[in-house]
Amino acid sequence: MLENIKNTTVILGSQSPRRKQLLAGLGLTFEVEVRETVEFVDPNLSAIEAVRQIAICKAEAFRNRVDCLIICADTVVVSDKGEILGKPKDKQEAIATLTNLSGKKHLVLTAVAILWKGKISTFVEKTTVYFYELNLDEIEYYVTKFEPLDKAGSYGIQEWIGLIAIEKIEGEYNNVVGLPTAKLYQELKKLI
Repeated sequence: MLENIKNTTVILGSQSPRRKQLLAGLGLTFEVEVRETVEFVDPNLSAIEAVRQIAICKAEAFRNRVDCLIICADTVVVSDKGEILGKPKDKQEAIATLTNLSGKKHLVLTAVAILWKGKISTFVEKTTVYFYELNLDEIEYYVTKFEPLDKAGSYGIQEWIGLIAIEKIEGEYNNVVGLPTAKLYQELKKLI
């Protein structure tokens, strides 16, 4: 696959440093370009369809780049009650979100949209994450010392909270970080 993509311009349509690092880990040479999109989601959609819609919207913004392979993604956390948890507005919301996730399992969904030769193909990867019980001191420490405001569900599994709070996961670890690399690689092999 890497040989086939060598002479293709690859664009990651995301400003996430974690997605950039994960895509680089696949051995791909790529550029980062972010285009403004309106991320309106129909409230009647399921979490899977909502995250897919956002990823497609991000890819649609690159329709004029017909000579490139575009990779866009969006990640959400879904609580045990089915509530979609995006990025928190502030530290208080991050504390409330982590308090809600404490001692429970939740679902992490990442939708990837690939624009190639005028067609958008998508997939949604699911990972179930089980949190140990967290006390308020631990939650406040994490929210104060790390950067939960740019992360769906108010946490990064690759940070301190992932080291102390994750009981287990079912599914791909990198999906929780923000880009399901194994599934993405398999999809790119089919396309290119």
